[in-house]
Amino acid sequence: MLDKLALLGFGPGGWGLALLQGALVTISIALATLPFGLALGLLVALGKRSRNALVRGAATLFTTVFRGVPELLTLYIIYFGIQVLMQKLWSGFSMPPFVAGMVALGLVLGAFSSEVWVAALDSVQRGQREAAAALGLSRRQAFRLVVFPQLMRVALPGLGNNWMVLLKETSLVSVITLPDIMFITTRANVTTKEPFLFFGAAILLYLFFSLVSAWGLARMEARANRGYSAFGGSTR
Repeated sequence: MLDKLALLGFGPGGWGLALLQGALVTISIALATLPFGLALGLLVALGKRSRNALVRGAATLFTTVFRGVPELLTLYIIYFGIQVLMQKLWSGFSMPPFVAGMVALGLVLGAFSSEVWVAALDSVQRGQREAAAALGLSRRQAFRLVVFPQLMRVALPGLGNNWMVLLKETSLVSVITLPDIMFITTRANVTTKEPFLFFGAAILLYLFFSLVSAWGLARMEARANRGYSAFGGSTR
């Protein structure tokens, strides 16, 4: 038993350092994808509410495609498909696995988070924008100072769920040789023939990230809801 646990250590023959490096890659690609995916989702949500029928149609098509296509297939298209296409234009082009993973996961996150943003946008009363206009604020200022803070309060629970899903979906990048948790544990299992030990370690690492995320999201939601009553209105 101790011999098996030694495989998780940092000494000779141990995989401890490699697992920590894999965990760092996992959290790095998740954190890099998050702002890209959420910003894209907000743009798509605004597109769905556009008065321009072409813009609305493009936004709807985007969400339909990337919510309907498996994430793994999206990853393959970005990493292999785009790479082949670009190499025809530029023979020296090479798609970094980290960038491919971030883009693929970001597109999927953008599609799913757009639905959260749309619901949050619908929750902000039209009178809020009219009041901002009456104060002389431009549409951009009204959105940044009046709409967006209320938007985040409503959207945060749904976006938190998107983040938790994203954490798990990062495991897909192992198929394009990005050395994340799953890539390292799979390689360790092939080398040592100890699947329960290493995949069990992977479970604990993902659970750790999930628990820390749940704690952080709960704190953020509590902070965002300060000053609001249980009935959804401001207490001030």
